[in-house]
Amino acid sequence: MRRRAIFAAMAAVLTGSAAVSANWPAWRGPSADGVSPETNLPVKWSPAENIAWKLALPQWSGATPIIWGDTIFLNVAESDLDNLSLWAVRRSSGAVLWKRHLSIGNNKQMKQNMSSPSPVTDGTTVWAVSGTGFVRAFDFAGKELWMRDIQKDYGRFGLNWGYANSPLLVDGDLIIPVLHGMKTDDPSYLLRIDGKSGQTKWKVERPNKAIRESPDSYTTPAIVRVGTGREIVITGADVVTGHDPVTGKELWRADGLNPQNNPSYRIVASPVVHNDIVIAPTRERPMLVLKAGGRGEVTRSHKLWEFHNGPDVPTPVTDGTYVYVITDRGVVYCLDLMTGKSVYGPQRLAPGTYSSSPVLADGKIYIASEDGVFSVFRAGPTFELLSANHMDDYTLSSVAVSGGRLYLRTAGWLWAVGAKTAH
Repeated sequence: MRRRAIFAAMAAVLTGSAAVSANWPAWRGPSADGVSPETNLPVKWSPAENIAWKLALPQWSGATPIIWGDTIFLNVAESDLDNLSLWAVRRSSGAVLWKRHLSIGNNKQMKQNMSSPSPVTDGTTVWAVSGTGFVRAFDFAGKELWMRDIQKDYGRFGLNWGYANSPLLVDGDLIIPVLHGMKTDDPSYLLRIDGKSGQTKWKVERPNKAIRESPDSYTTPAIVRVGTGREIVITGADVVTGHDPVTGKELWRADGLNPQNNPSYRIVASPVVHNDIVIAPTRERPMLVLKAGGRGEVTRSHKLWEFHNGPDVPTPVTDGTYVYVITDRGVVYCLDLMTGKSVYGPQRLAPGTYSSSPVLADGKIYIASEDGVFSVFRAGPTFELLSANHMDDYTLSSVAVSGGRLYLRTAGWLWAVGAKTAH
């Protein structure tokens, strides 16, 4: 009896681990940091090689596919360049299960459109945010549970290039930042929205001294653990701040993301956390690395190091030992997480512009250029390019990993890369 009980417990643990690894519930994956625990993933593929299925899409999007079980969710801009929808797709086959309206009013802002925020799910509910400020919750059958219009409730967004922030899910609630200033005099703020009812739990203003376009932030918040507590990390408007998840109160603030007070220092790359370390990119320089957990002004007291060849758009990724930075020009730097010491770099990937963010899985880094070249290089202290996979289609979205496959979103297609049979 005891032996059977032990085997049953082991099976439950293994089944639970498999279920977790098969999910990609938000833009940055299961741990919200661009890291997947999966192994035996594809390294080489093309439009005609190692493709399980593909699904035609109406146009490009910066939103990453999110995945739970056998369902993929996508924010989609329809081909008429007005309608925005949420699609549910069967992961095993690529069949569309349902489509639900999010908003009208889609428009192009530079390279992005209003489908850019990625959805998020807890396995029961999926929440989708549009660049037009609508927030909708659905169950997995496609039933709408509630809807909010953030701009109607709190005023027009004032970002120069349109709203593109993906929400952070914390204890079943949505953390939604609205950090703007280029086209408005309204204050920036953070929201915590109840995931079940759609009601606002708190709204706090986030004051700043940034000028012109520099108040604008297109980043997704992160959650960092400090001792037995947690803090929400926000970057934008020349500063990085830590907030109490229960009240939204600002706990600490570090200046220095725009030391020259440049009026065009909007921030796109999101903060990354590992244990109690916060990596805070800005517009290339300086990328600040801080120890969380301070109170008040922590610029000097909690700064560990800074880096002056940081990314503009791609969010970095770390394995806990090294930080991997990929610039918009496809230049790779590997740095020691604790000290900032250079391990290698610069190393160049395929020529082009890079707007997706790197994903670390199976001991490898996956990253796409806007030209649709998906590079794979080995994680670790030595740079080794393993493949450059040409998909020949415009790409803004980051790679998602689920059930032994890679899911790639290009302008015209959603691709399932890997074995025909998913697990």
